[in-house]
Amino acid sequence: MTQRGSPLPEDALEEKFLAATGPGGQNVNKVATAVQLRLNVYALRLPPAVYHRLKIAAGSRWTLEGEIVLVARNARTREANRQDARARMQALVDA
Repeated sequence: MTQRGSPLPEDALEEKFLAATGPGGQNVNKVATAVQLRLNVYALRLPPAVYHRLKIAAGSRWTLEGEIVLVARNARTREANRQDARARMQALVDA
């Protein structure tokens, strides 16, 4: 079980890099800089009350498989989008 503020376990996370959309120059449709981050909520082993609050907070980002899916595509680099997605996922779980 993850404690508030403790890092999310790596084995509960899955990253996939996607081609970004929108403005960004010549490489926008060629370079996969956007990141889709999936969190397997079951792997966190949360108490039922916390699980329920997280499901409500995640809203439409919650899948039928018990995953939360976030996409980060605002930055121009993979690493910046990766860090953004992980920070947002951590903040959602901590809240």
